[in-house]
Amino acid sequence: MILAAGRGERMRPLTDRCPKPLLPVAGKPLIVWHLERLARAGFREIVINHAHLGDQIEALLGAGDAWGLAINYSAEPAGALETAGGIANALPLLDPANDNAPFLVINGDIFCDWDVSRAATALAPDHLAHLVLVDNPLQHPDGDFSLANEIVGIDGAVKLTFGGIGIYRPTLFAGVVRGQAARLAPLLHTAIAAGQISGEHHRGRWVDVGTPERLAALDAELHHAC
Repeated sequence: MILAAGRGERMRPLTDRCPKPLLPVAGKPLIVWHLERLARAGFREIVINHAHLGDQIEALLGAGDAWGLAINYSAEPAGALETAGGIANALPLLDPANDNAPFLVINGDIFCDWDVSRAATALAPDHLAHLVLVDNPLQHPDGDFSLANEIVGIDGAVKLTFGGIGIYRPTLFAGVVRGQAARLAPLLHTAIAAGQISGEHHRGRWVDVGTPERLAALDAELHHAC
């Protein structure tokens, strides 16, 4: 699942007429970088949620044929449903057999070179989630979670930032009412307290493309690399 329902307030005025996932980076929409990476890793079924200007996302990406993917869309009301609410709303698409199979979720407004093929084996059978953590960026110096022996914690002398990439089991969202807004952090904190969340420290490229300045910097970097 690619999370693409955010309004992109910090990106305004760029997002007044264009949804944030469609903002161009080195000649193609940010979300297309995700789709290409997922397709190369062997993923075939993708769910994308949307709210603000979501019709533009569907119109551009279609059914995913251009990347050999099958894309389904989970539309949300104006204002969206927050992260956990959006995932819970999409569960019929993510877990159609109701067998509690894990799924990968990626924030649509990041750029990251984490190996998405790792999602197939990263989550242990007795865990509810596996989080990809990154070094704390300048805009988030205090981090989110600690990490010790691949187990995520709340407290710790050194904290890392949640990179917006996670593998989850549907049962993590069992208490979320479909169609209602819900934040992800409280669910993670409860599961962390129970020792049910693993994690890893990704030391590669990661950018939170949350402002016009960071978008422009990433665009320049990728243009130079190409």
